[in-house]
Amino acid sequence: MNEPTPYGRPVAHETAAVHVHTPAPLVPAHTTPLVPVQPGAVPAVASVVLPDGRVVIGYAIEPAKPEPVAAKPAVSRAAVNIALGGIGFGAVCGGLVLLTTFIAALAAFIHQLIILAAVIFGGWIAVQAFSTSGHSGGTTVNIRKAVIKRNKFYS
Repeated sequence: MNEPTPYGRPVAHETAAVHVHTPAPLVPAHTTPLVPVQPGAVPAVASVVLPDGRVVIGYAIEPAKPEPVAAKPAVSRAAVNIALGGIGFGAVCGGLVLLTTFIAALAAFIHQLIILAAVIFGGWIAVQAFSTSGHSGGTTVNIRKAVIKRNKFYS
C-alpha cells in the first residue's frame, strides 16, 4: 500500500477532514421607518402560482407607458440644409462665372485699345515719313547773285 513515488514519499490513502460551513442569515442593523400611505394610493396585491407550486405575492406594477413620439416633419432638417447649401453654392458659382466673364471682356477691351493705339501711332509715323510737302530733310540754299572769285564763294 505504501508504495514509494518518484519523489521518495509513500502514497497513503488518507481521508481528509471535511469542514461544512452553514451560512447564517444577516440581520439588518437598522430598519427604515414606515411612511404612512393614503388608502387610495395603495396598489392592489397580486399573487402568482409558480410551476413548482410556490405562491409569490406582491404588488401589481403597471407597465411603463412610452412617451408619445413627437411628429416628425415631412422633410428632415439635414435635407433642408443640403438644399440651402446647394442654392448658395449655385449663386456663388453664377457670380464667379460672371466675374470671370467680366475679367475676360476687360482684357479683350484693353488688348483692342493697345492695337488701336499702335495702328494710329504707326499711321502718323508713316504719314510723316512719306509726305512730300515741307522739308525733304536737307538744307535749302537759295542762290541768287553769287560771285565766285578765286575759289571762294561770296553771296
